[in-house]
Amino acid sequence: MARTVRGRKGAAKKAASRKAAPKAKAKTAVRKKAAAVPKAKARAKTAMKKAAPKKVAARTQAKKSVARVPAARRAPPRRPQATVAPRRKVAAPRLKAAAPTQRFTASHLDEADFVRDGLRSYALYRDLGIAAASGGLCQAQVIRLLSPCTDEVRQRHMHEPELQLVYVLKGWIKNEFEGEGIQMMSAGSCWLQPPGIKHTVLDYSADVELLEIIVPADFKTVEVD
Repeated sequence: MARTVRGRKGAAKKAASRKAAPKAKAKTAVRKKAAAVPKAKARAKTAMKKAAPKKVAARTQAKKSVARVPAARRAPPRRPQATVAPRRKVAAPRLKAAAPTQRFTASHLDEADFVRDGLRSYALYRDLGIAAASGGLCQAQVIRLLSPCTDEVRQRHMHEPELQLVYVLKGWIKNEFEGEGIQMMSAGSCWLQPPGIKHTVLDYSADVELLEIIVPADFKTVEVD
């Protein structure tokens, strides 16, 4: 009986030791893993320390290689281009000269108004009073050329107003204009004479009568050789 009891106790101990063995192994494995973590960290730090000098050397070498490249070959640093709207040119305000004061006037035909007080001694002028009424802005007059047409009349000349317009009221007149040739104007004809155009009166009828409008009233006349 005693042997049997002892045998049973021994078997129980063996069974208990078998059950405890896996737990002990698990604890041992956990301890090994815990011990391995510090070692792995230490190895990583050592590897980083060994690699650091190599990285520093590589950076230094890269800087030296850039420094060796001539400045002309180096690509300029790219800068972001800002989109700027083009500025509009603002025209300076024009200063408008004050226009002369104008007043109403009317002129009626009177043969006594035709006098020799104009530009040419070989013509009679009837002033229509526009120069005085417009403050010198414009001149309007009726011209009668006296016969015959002489060399004095045929003297080549030019005028320098801003505008000169001539309308034939009676008869006819033949002129020559620079670049335009000979022009025959008769009653009802009208022409605009540009400033500075050289011209010559060649001939006219005994009854010729012209209406001339000139801006401004005071202008320059130049005789041309």
